[in-house]
Amino acid sequence: MSQSPAANSSNASESKVLLDDLLPLTAGAVDAADALFVKAKASVFAKVAKDGKVSAAAIEREQFAVHGLAWLATYVEALRQLAAYAARMKEEGRFGEFEALIVQAAFGEYLSQMAGGIPMSQGETVRMRDLGLSHEETQVLFNDAVRKLVTGGNTAPVRARLAELIAANAGAATFGDTGLEETYDAIRDQMRKFADAEVIPHAHDWHLKDDYIPMEVVAQMSELGVFGLTIPEEFGGLGLGKESMCVVSEELSRGYIGVGSLGTRSEIAAELILGGGTDEQKNKWLPKIASGETLPTAVFTEPNTGSDLASLRTRGRRDGDVYKVNGNKTWITHAARADVMTLLCRTNDEPGYKGLSMLLAEKPRGGDNEPFPAKGMSGGEIEVLGYRGMKEFEIGFDDFEVKAENLLGGEEGQGFKQLMQTFESARIQTAARAVGVAQCALELGLRYAQERVQFGKPIYTFPRVFGKLVMMAVEIMVARQITYFAAREKDGGRRCDLEAGMAKLLAARVAWAAADNALQIHGGNGFALEYPVSRVLCDARILNIFEGAAEIQAQVIARRLLEGGN
Repeated sequence: MSQSPAANSSNASESKVLLDDLLPLTAGAVDAADALFVKAKASVFAKVAKDGKVSAAAIEREQFAVHGLAWLATYVEALRQLAAYAARMKEEGRFGEFEALIVQAAFGEYLSQMAGGIPMSQGETVRMRDLGLSHEETQVLFNDAVRKLVTGGNTAPVRARLAELIAANAGAATFGDTGLEETYDAIRDQMRKFADAEVIPHAHDWHLKDDYIPMEVVAQMSELGVFGLTIPEEFGGLGLGKESMCVVSEELSRGYIGVGSLGTRSEIAAELILGGGTDEQKNKWLPKIASGETLPTAVFTEPNTGSDLASLRTRGRRDGDVYKVNGNKTWITHAARADVMTLLCRTNDEPGYKGLSMLLAEKPRGGDNEPFPAKGMSGGEIEVLGYRGMKEFEIGFDDFEVKAENLLGGEEGQGFKQLMQTFESARIQTAARAVGVAQCALELGLRYAQERVQFGKPIYTFPRVFGKLVMMAVEIMVARQITYFAAREKDGGRRCDLEAGMAKLLAARVAWAAADNALQIHGGNGFALEYPVSRVLCDARILNIFEGAAEIQAQVIARRLLEGGN
């Protein structure tokens, strides 16, 4: 029985119309997209500027246009990195039909959205008129390259041919060559085998029972080096770069987002200590984190503050050789089983960010019966839709004591600055987690579509079914390339908060769309708790919220873009 779209002799021929000229077309399209962005940025700047500088009040008033500019910039950067990927792959002789059609379809779709409307969320579509551009001004986008890609990039024959290639490669680690070096492919293979053997068979049961990821699995992750991946070798880590972190995060999150996210806590803690810790703190904590002996958790968020860290109220007052902490924290992941908390609190009366400090707060491990067996510390679990396996907690501190020697960096008032240094890596890693969740959704949807028979044939043969899966594969490749680019920028020691934010913004939307469409392919069965795709939908939803909600992320991106004026 056929499990792919019926072979159509026109699929291959009609889908190849642009392939011979694809690289110059993508280069020309990026030039046109850049020109559109320049006009859009000048237009939005005019809306929000006062006396030549960005006005906070105007930014708030024009929020839709401002965030729309961030999405437009993200699309432009995503296409730039996809074009760069295509050029590298062509030069290396790795740019086959599969990869070329993915690039062609992505350009066709994203350019069409730039012209007609970019979805910021399900009910919010930003159009160029929202950014203040007239119809005449938007015509800068429509050079010959863009016209050809919009017309022939993402067509029915292209999608049908991609569906055939996807079916032929079912079970592959990725759909299309990712363009990474062989070393990363080896890392991916190792993590994929681990996820297939130790995570996927149990993940849905852990989710349904709201169970912790077993410590045996955590121990295996330690042996694989997951927690010390990017920690320098001198501190017991593997000393690898952020690209390796992306591959590991993808594969583990493909298995179960909770497993993929266990490494996030170690990544954040290690970044904090490497960037802001004293030599003594580095030597004490980094080897323990790298080995998995010490499990950290991040304790930043408070009730009613959310992303407004300047309003944090939890206090840590110096009393001899300890800080006594009082206050409340919420949405703390893996808090009970953690051994040390990177705890952001206010240690002096300086206003806003200036009064914040970071404490490395040690605590004993807890469990379900007694999550916080520590004097001056209490709290309980927050029940959640998805993103389980580590559990979420609210925590109350009542004269909870932290050794004064555990003030990160040994100087008060540096907490926010120290935390800011971790945002790039955290958002890159979150983008990679989103890619992994999207890949999981694609694999589940593909398997079901090939096995589910309706009207005498697998539903994968129907264009509205395989088309959804094709666009998952296309957008996953787009998200991968912008994420890998941000990782390379970070590895090169270059500022990449803009690129990391864009990667996270786009990849989170891609993951949600993939999960939603995979569930739709399952039909009524997707709504049944017994099917893993129901879990993936819940897991995907959090990606647009944590590590900077999509709205906050767009705000940050836009502010960076507009600060330089027009």
